[in-house]
Amino acid sequence: MTDPVTRAAELLKEHRESIDRLDAILVYTLGERFKHTQAVGRLKAEHDLPPSDPSREATQIARLEDLANRADLDPEFAKNFLNFIIQEVIQHHKKHQE
Repeated sequence: MTDPVTRAAELLKEHRESIDRLDAILVYTLGERFKHTQAVGRLKAEHDLPPSDPSREATQIARLEDLANRADLDPEFAKNFLNFIIQEVIQHHKKHQE
């Protein structure tokens, strides 16, 4: 029988390995997302479209809040996270237009 401290250490290791895998998924997912937003930025620049689309951004924030609620994630955190990403994307789009 495993003592409680050893078992706790094993569980901690398992949780950390899962966290590490999820962090990798997040990084690769964000990388893929930014590839697409870069393409959108180039398209907007080619067609003289504004770098920001407030209507779409509002829709996406509402969508993400709903997803967060369903995923048992703090919707305010999800909204702040998406706002951070949106601002980064807008900066990239503005660079394409320069």
